[in-house]
Amino acid sequence: MSSSDFLVFYVCVLAVILACRCVPLLALGGRELSPRVSEALGLIPAAAFAALVANDLFDPATAPNVPALLSALAVLVVARRTGSLIWCALVGMGAYALLCLAA
Repeated sequence: MSSSDFLVFYVCVLAVILACRCVPLLALGGRELSPRVSEALGLIPAAAFAALVANDLFDPATAPNVPALLSALAVLVVARRTGSLIWCALVGMGAYALLCLAA
């Protein structure tokens, strides 16, 4: 790929990214979103994090990762009882470290 081809590609990608980020900002500026839309947008970070975790837990290229699955189970219990992201992270990392050391 020559430098001029790369420059054209870069400018096209930049224009698309700017359009996707700036057009909604300008179109919706100063308008109130409906409660359902606001609630749906609020769930995006949790969904993205869950997708990253699920990708590591259920990777078909690796054998079943028992320490990771057991750690996820411990995190699920802590999440249901406390609802705290900090405690979930600490319990998950601690459980995974202990299970990896025991294995």
